Amino acid sequence: MKEFFVSDCVQFENKIVTSTFVVVSRQVKPKKSGEPYLALTLGDRSGHLEAKMWDNVEDVIEACDQDDFIKVKGLINKYKNRFQLTIHKLRRMGESEIDFADYLPKTTKDIGELWQTLAGYVATFKDPHLKALVEAFMADPEIAEAYRNAPAAKTLHHAFIGGLLEHVVSLFNSCDLMCRNYPQINRDLLLTGAFFHDIGKIHELTYNRSFSYTTRGQLLGHMIIELEMLQAKLLQIPDFPESLKTLVEHLIISHHGQYDFGSPKLPMFPEALMLHYLDDLDSKMEAMRAQSERGGESEGAWTGYNPSLGRPVLNTAKFLAPKTSEEEEQPAFDPSASESGKSAEVDATPILAGPEPSELGPAKENSGATMTSAAPKDKI
Repeated sequence: MKEFFVSDCVQFENKIVTSTFVVVSRQVKPKKSGEPYLALTLGDRSGHLEAKMWDNVEDVIEACDQDDFIKVKGLINKYKNRFQLTIHKLRRMGESEIDFADYLPKTTKDIGELWQTLAGYVATFKDPHLKALVEAFMADPEIAEAYRNAPAAKTLHHAFIGGLLEHVVSLFNSCDLMCRNYPQINRDLLLTGAFFHDIGKIHELTYNRSFSYTTRGQLLGHMIIELEMLQAKLLQIPDFPESLKTLVEHLIISHHGQYDFGSPKLPMFPEALMLHYLDDLDSKMEAMRAQSERGGESEGAWTGYNPSLGRPVLNTAKFLAPKTSEEEEQPAFDPSASESGKSAEVDATPILAGPEPSELGPAKENSGATMTSAAPKDKI
């Protein structure tokens, strides 16, 4: 049973842990000496953790690749306010050792209830053509199964099993509320756009072991895939108005809102504009929620710099909580300092600042009072 998760790092800082992970990404890079070191991104259902292995790399290079499950022993420490892992030992796991539920994050909400909420909204559609179109997709067992389980993104927002469905239901709720304030909006059209705007993610992303892009997704992107899916399903719906088809297609290709964000077209009618802003709002609110949750590893109210949001995030609950005298004496977070280091955080940086551990001498598990062994641990 997996005992240590990425979210437990704060409890094991400067301690040795033994645990299992899925390899999200893998690179072999040269040290200053020319010898190779291993740079990994490891994942489990609670998040991702950057890891480096400096010594005896040749013995394990063939033992792990992307999407492999591995068991590691190493030191948890911080670099630039982010937890990282210095790996001492590593081995590939056998299939019998793997409990897949440990490695992919999943929505905390009930997927069945979310699906029923979606169906309940569609049942209120007044436009028979749009209602028939959405219901045709929901009645397709292969599409429905994928829609209920796919993430909404690889990393940026709702990056978990059921994330697409949770995102779309949240978006439906927002669209419904906004239509009450703007009665000129075609509610059925707006909700149809919300249903289709990311449906291509079910083919763009793969999520069996870790979240990554399929070859088709990498080459085409979800919007092109969505247009193909729409065209195929419309062949089964006779007399679907051509003008309505064009509006749905525009909702799909304009929902990113700006050319710089990969949108082939800018939103050119009210429902398209509203879909873009509500989609952007929902994704950013989820990104902030997740960032604040990950920031729980920090003692202060500020999280680290988030590259996708372009800023750090203030945890208002922590900020407003009563403070001890020691906490009041701590300096305020300096966003500019974090921002200046943002490129280093995105890149795979060495775990320790300055010379690499191999040049500093035996920085191993027994080489310092702060590097103490702690459960969970066992044989690699």
